[in-house]
Amino acid sequence: MGRNETHDPARKSWVESANAAGTDFPIQNLPYGVFSTPGSDHRVGVAIGEMILDLTALESAGTLRPAGSRTVFAAGALNPFMALPQTVWAETRAAIARLLDAGEGDRSAPLVRQAEATLHLPFFVRSYTDFYASKEHATNVGTMFRDPDNALMPNWLHMPIGYNGRASTVVASGTPIHRPNGQLKGPDDATPRFGPCEKLDFELELGAVVGTPTTMGHPISAAEAYDSIFGYVLLNDWSARDIQVWEYQPLGPFQSKSFATSISPWVVTREALEPFRTPAPEREKPLLPYLYEDGPNNFDLALEVELAPAGGGPTVISRTNHKFMYYSSALQFVHHASSGCAMETGDLLGSGTISGPGPGTLGSLLEITWNGRDPISVAGGTRRFLEDGDGVRFTGRCTGDYEIGFGACEGTILPAVDFGRA
Repeated sequence: MGRNETHDPARKSWVESANAAGTDFPIQNLPYGVFSTPGSDHRVGVAIGEMILDLTALESAGTLRPAGSRTVFAAGALNPFMALPQTVWAETRAAIARLLDAGEGDRSAPLVRQAEATLHLPFFVRSYTDFYASKEHATNVGTMFRDPDNALMPNWLHMPIGYNGRASTVVASGTPIHRPNGQLKGPDDATPRFGPCEKLDFELELGAVVGTPTTMGHPISAAEAYDSIFGYVLLNDWSARDIQVWEYQPLGPFQSKSFATSISPWVVTREALEPFRTPAPEREKPLLPYLYEDGPNNFDLALEVELAPAGGGPTVISRTNHKFMYYSSALQFVHHASSGCAMETGDLLGSGTISGPGPGTLGSLLEITWNGRDPISVAGGTRRFLEDGDGVRFTGRCTGDYEIGFGACEGTILPAVDFGRA
């Protein structure tokens, strides 16, 4: 698509907080979300500084009509809008930018303070697929559980590895997460037992949100896949490592991943991220032709993880970047559709854990503590894995001629539900 007037670094908004240094939501960002205020239904909005522009109200008033006579912002989810043609996404983004522009904007446009609103899951998650696309993460895990010489499985350098997860337990940032129960079996145990997870972990990921659907039986190119992605969210694929190690052979993760996946409430559009595209790392082996990329599809997106024990302040335990990912979201999309699998509006593709090549750039406690061997220091103590009351917070920011952010993806761990009283 390339850059256009919505990427102008000199552009300012009449919403003063959008021009403040350090804001996640300047006029160059304009991410979409769903919100409510006391006594209101769910409405679609765009984040601008500390405010939300109410698109549902603008559509009702006739000021903004992306689909003509048909409403797309009245359903309390982004899916109807995301299903519109890509040209409409661009036209709507440009129209919103004009409304908020310091020079030509409409200062009577309906705004709500973010601090006075409740943010919700921004779209109906049609299905959820999680990938395993960071070479550093896959190498670390393979080294940990196999050996360094066979860290990567033979297929890993040839295709994006993924599995189908549970859309029903994808939740909005801020939703508390109960520690899962499951079957546990230590290496010296004769039989498994059932109980609360003892090695609860987070996974730092980027989620791609599908806008344009594909036709069953029809594969697409990487360029088409990139353009079909409506936007991106921060994603925490909470993981029960001890449940996983017992269950994952031969078919992969199941209960260890299905209990919760958190996403940030603002969908940062693919168009907003255009200036921050960056190439994937150099390939170790040539990819098959159907995985050919004719441009850079990763993002120079700096990511940070904070861990805050109950009653304690946050400690930054990881700083990494999406640019390290071996397989882009576009290639994950291509591979997913290559068999003829139909991709639907609202499908969510998790990148897999984002880990970098050096110390301090790892995207899970499994790696940071090397499966609990090397505890880390946090406020008031140490951690090998997550304890009840711990809060985890992801943030992400792109920096260039200007900065845009994703907001936060947060969750707090609650105790497991007693299975006898569930």
